[in-house]
Order: sequence, then structure tokens, then C-alpha cells
Amino acid sequence: MLQRKHLSLTYLDHAPPEGENAPLMIMLHGYGSNEKDLIQLGPMLDERVRYISARAPHSLDFGMFGWFPIEFTANGIIVDYDAAEEARRLLITFIGEIIAEYRPQGNRVFLMGFSQGSVMSYLTAFERPELLHGVIACSGQLPRQDSIPENSKHALRQLPFLVVHGVFDDVLPIGKGAESNRFLKSMVADLTYREFPMAHEISPAALKLVSEWLQERVARLDG
Repeated sequence: MLQRKHLSLTYLDHAPPEGENAPLMIMLHGYGSNEKDLIQLGPMLDERVRYISARAPHSLDFGMFGWFPIEFTANGIIVDYDAAEEARRLLITFIGEIIAEYRPQGNRVFLMGFSQGSVMSYLTAFERPELLHGVIACSGQLPRQDSIPENSKHALRQLPFLVVHGVFDDVLPIGKGAESNRFLKSMVADLTYREFPMAHEISPAALKLVSEWLQERVARLDG
């Protein structure tokens, strides 16, 4: 049953049939969307998981939210890095609240982000990798690479990543995905990177890969 709830962020909660201590997936929507965007994908991924879809804190228009301000220019997207850092702090607080509220197995959660939500996933993983069991970054881009604290690098290396990107993405071009792949190869031991013939979206083929990847990692929790 889908319920809207409130902690430091508003979120939608989709509990599995056996929700007690279930693994958690926190879903982070893109710029201009809302918490209803990704939650519909949850039941297609793994029925053992509890899905938490968070609403970004900044209201842009009716039903439209963002994690931090951005500006679209002819030379690409300009990011407000101070606001992005504030959003990261808020999201890390929210993750702690969610862990305390639902007590997931192993006290760890997965993050799945789309577009700006992927940036938030990277930012959080680079700062607090020990909170997470895996990161799924769809159609996103890396934040500034100097944002990884030295004392986080060991835990980050053990954190699994799945990165998917569309070859025909006209919002964040495929080069953004390739850049993420190159960088993460040097930082993490368990990286899956795939390109799909899609635009700025999650195609059925990409969703199938996300489902397979997630089910494998959830099975490791049981092992």
C-alpha cells in the first residue's frame, strides 16, 4: 500500500508484503519532477524491497521540485554547488531518519537516482558510503570529483554502483555517462556501466538491468 509520509523530507512509502526489516531503496527524482515519478517502478524491480521515494526540498512550480538550483545555458548546465552541498546534508539526515524508522536489514539502503537525483546519489555516496549497500545512477552526471573525503575512499571502494545512460540523451549527453564510468572505474571495485538506445529516460531494457542488478545485491544481504 502506497502512503505519503513526512520526516525531514516528504516521501512516498511502498512497503512489501513482509515489510518488517526489509531492504530499503530510496528513490531520488530528477529536476522538475516529484516523488510520484520513480515510485511506480518499485514493484517492477524486486518485491522484497521497501521503496521510499523522496520529494526534493525546493519547489519550482506546482508539482515540480528540485534538489538544488541549476541554470541551463548554451554551454551546458550551471550548478549551484553551495546549494548542492546543503541538499546533500539534508539527504544524509533523511537517510538516517529512514534507517531509524524502518530498521532495514544490515541498516543499509540502496539509492536510485534519475538525472539530478543521480547527482544526489553520487554526492551522498562519496560523503557517506558506509550508509549504503548500492547506488543506481540513471541518466546523471558526476558532481565535482574533489568532493570525496579521503576517509571515505575505502568504504566507497566496496560500494556497488550501477550506471545507465541513454545514447540519445539530449539533456545530459552520453559523454556524461562515459565520464562517470571512467572515474568510478578508478574508485570502486564493483561497477556496472551500460549504455542504451534511449533518450533522457529509463527504457524497459534499462529497467530490466536495474531489476537484475538489484535482485542480485539483495540476495547478497540474505547470504
